[in-house]
Amino acid sequence: MFGRRQFLRNATSNLAAMAALGVVPTRAPTSPSDDWDLAWPARLRGKHRALFDVVEIESGAGVFRAGVWTGQCISVLGAAPADVSPVIVLRSHALVLALQQPFWDRYSVGRMRRVTHPVTLKETQRNPVLMDETDSLPPAMLAVGLRKQLANGVTVLACNIALQEWVDAIRERNRTSDAEARKEVVAALVPGVILQPSGVLAAVMAQEHGCAYLRAS
Repeated sequence: MFGRRQFLRNATSNLAAMAALGVVPTRAPTSPSDDWDLAWPARLRGKHRALFDVVEIESGAGVFRAGVWTGQCISVLGAAPADVSPVIVLRSHALVLALQQPFWDRYSVGRMRRVTHPVTLKETQRNPVLMDETDSLPPAMLAVGLRKQLANGVTVLACNIALQEWVDAIRERNRTSDAEARKEVVAALVPGVILQPSGVLAAVMAQEHGCAYLRAS
C-alpha cells in the first residue's frame, strides 16, 4: 500500500517547490471532489465534549471507549444526554473500522491486519465495531458498537488520507481506474460516517470546538 512516509515526502516536496516559486496554495489538494462536509462541529452541544482519536484497530477498543465515556458522563456525572458530545476520528490503521463487513470479506481485511476479537482476543475476520449478538459480545459492548453510537447521534469522522491508501491498493489489485477504486471504497463506508480531508484536520477542528483530546487507541 501507499505509505504515509512517502505521502509526507511528496507533499513536503510539492509545497517546497511552490514556495520557491512564490506560489502559496489556499488549500492543499486532497481528493477528486474536494466536496467536504465540514459542518459537523455545529452538532456539538453541552459541557462535556471529547475527541476520541482512534489510530490503531486494537479490537475496536477506541470506538468502545467513546461509548463508555458517554455512558459514564450520564450515569456518574449526572449529565443529560444532550450535554454530552463525543467525536470519534478513525484514521491511520483504524480507518478500516469505518468500512462495512462486505468490504472486509472481499479483501480479507481481518486476516491482512491480524484483527482480534474484542472478548476472546482470537483472530477474527469480522469488523469488531460492527459485531452483533451472533459474535458473542456482551450487551454492554453491543450497546457501544459503531452503528449504535451513530444512531445515538455520535459524530464519527474518517480520514481521507488513510482511505486513499485503500483506493491505491484496490486500483492496483483490480486493475481499475482511481475513480472506480475510490467509488468502491467510499461506498463501503458505514452510513453516517463523515469523510474528512484528513484525520488530523478533523482532530484539530474538534479541539478548536471545545473537545478534550484522548488518544483512544
